[in-house]
Amino acid sequence: MSDTTVDRILFRLKTRGPDSIAGLSSAFGVTSEAVRQLLVKLEADGLVSFEDQRSGRGRPKRLWRLTDTGHARFPDRHSDLTVGLLDAVRSEFGEDGLERLIARRENEQRRIYVEATSGAATLEQRVSRLAELRDREGYMAEWRRDEDGSLLLIENHCPICAAAERCQALCRSELDVFREALGTDAVVERVDHVLAGGRRCAYRVTAT
Repeated sequence: MSDTTVDRILFRLKTRGPDSIAGLSSAFGVTSEAVRQLLVKLEADGLVSFEDQRSGRGRPKRLWRLTDTGHARFPDRHSDLTVGLLDAVRSEFGEDGLERLIARRENEQRRIYVEATSGAATLEQRVSRLAELRDREGYMAEWRRDEDGSLLLIENHCPICAAAERCQALCRSELDVFREALGTDAVVERVDHVLAGGRRCAYRVTAT
């Protein structure tokens, strides 16, 4: 199996979450045995792990997922530099100085996102444009309409995760910016969060 297929499977586990050998085999048009051999190798490399889930009678279903090492294959942009800068700002200027820095970043994001979504005629179009922006910024973002009619903005990767772990106000400001960019006719709530142990960050957007 080619390195391209390896990357595609890792990408699928990253963006779609845990999956079975049968699911991966079907998704990529390769045999179950080929997928199994690959996953065994990736497990030995520490990139994936599995969990057996039992549902009713019969054999449990084995689901494969990325480990922390597997997630680290997807870049956290300039994480060491960013964390170092945050620590330096906090040391030199205190928490107030750090808050001012975050506020400045928040204002710049707000300007860019509001400008990008302001011409959209519908809430769906605004969510789509916001997802495009976040995807270009490295968040592996996408959106979809849920069964209840609400919209989901999904970020399968956090390129500033290390910085956000050190300074969680970065996540707080992003939620505020999303709410402003999507307009007063939308309610935005975070329903999944990497820093809370989630596989991804996700936001439910509901029309008021």
